[in-house]
Amino acid sequence: MKKLLTVSDLPTLTRSQVRENYKKYMNPGFATLLGLLDFDKLYVKAEGAYVWDADGNRYLDFLGGYGSLNIGHNNSHVIEAVRRAETMPNLLQASINAAAGALAYNLAQITPGKLQNTFFCNSGAEAVEGALKIARIATGRPRIISCKSGFHGKTMGSLSVTGREKYQKGFEPLLPACDLVEYGNTAELEEKLKSGDVAAFIVEPIQGEGGIIVPPEGYLKSAQELCHRYGALLIVDEIQTGFGRTGKMFACEHEGVEPDIMCLAKSLGGGIMPVGAFIATGEVWNKAYGGIEKCLLHTSTFGGNTRAMAAGLATLEFITRENLPERAARLGDYLLSGLRRLQEKYALIKEVRGRGLLLGIEFEQPAKGVLARIAGAVNKISQEYLASMVAGFLLNNHRIITAYTLNNPNVIRLEPPLIISEEQLDILLNALEDTFAKNRSFLGFGLASGKTILAGRFGGKDR
Repeated sequence: MKKLLTVSDLPTLTRSQVRENYKKYMNPGFATLLGLLDFDKLYVKAEGAYVWDADGNRYLDFLGGYGSLNIGHNNSHVIEAVRRAETMPNLLQASINAAAGALAYNLAQITPGKLQNTFFCNSGAEAVEGALKIARIATGRPRIISCKSGFHGKTMGSLSVTGREKYQKGFEPLLPACDLVEYGNTAELEEKLKSGDVAAFIVEPIQGEGGIIVPPEGYLKSAQELCHRYGALLIVDEIQTGFGRTGKMFACEHEGVEPDIMCLAKSLGGGIMPVGAFIATGEVWNKAYGGIEKCLLHTSTFGGNTRAMAAGLATLEFITRENLPERAARLGDYLLSGLRRLQEKYALIKEVRGRGLLLGIEFEQPAKGVLARIAGAVNKISQEYLASMVAGFLLNNHRIITAYTLNNPNVIRLEPPLIISEEQLDILLNALEDTFAKNRSFLGFGLASGKTILAGRFGGKDR
């Protein structure tokens, strides 16, 4: 048997060795995709809003772990909390866990309405799975309604309520009795609810992967009223929007909405530990899992482990102490104003939108004939991953990390840690100004991307 790699070996691995491990032993297609636009850099250090590569170059992170890094990379307050818990039993299922109980108590204090009972798991997809299950057993109804272009995960249940066919195709049959409606359309939602067999409507308060889509004013409040009128539960997916991201602790609070069930994850673990959860009202929980006979119908081996809960406790302490929701609201307004000035100046930008520090830039579609002049791999990227060309320019020319949204590849997401400064926002705005000034057309972006692809395929450092 060949020598196994250890943690001590990690600093000695080269970029090409890391790439080869990904291609041979993990996901070859993903490694190739990242390599095309020189995204497969070897990052070796992270702190706050910055990461560093193996060559010592520093990058500003405006991706923020897709909303997992609200308090920044390697937050020392969370790391210290996990260390303080290191001598406590981490996994001891035949007991009740003090850390889990404490975090559940804290979540009940900061979440809206009557949300009370929490189940801890390890990811957002697991939180959604648990939310769908508790809705069905609590109501005795089978049907789940979700939104087109919505995203709730890629496990079988969460995929069944995710609103993009690309991710579902090939995995059918999915969970039965799942219906899609247009996001923001309460009339269509009511038509589905009238059937009387709907357990729940699951919805994102802002569609993240759908392209940072903010619904019409009053939509969530109307959805809550309709659900209750027809005996269905409202599940609000705050996995990406929660913990201050949009300028409130939770995005549904912008409309005063009180969910029956809420899904949480991403930043709950402070970017240090994987933590997911769903929290339900006491009424819903007791109908589903109340009493000895039903209390173990939904469990998780690693959910609620002590170190993950310590990370969650420290994360909530940091967010509330630093008042990050207010900071996100203030800096989000500043960034949105800057982006709108760029929109007025550059025709490539179709729209900028979002709330707090969850913002998106949507680009105009290229005119027919333009893509025909951009050949090969660049042609494919232009059609399916249009915003990735802009992200590639920002990364390789300005050392700023961004990415497109999964359900709308024509939108770049801006989702930095909430500890970002106004000066760092100015760095991004200046980089975008330079990017659009130098690439005023899709052909310009395509040619720039083509050069990067050629360099990635036939040259480049340690390739």
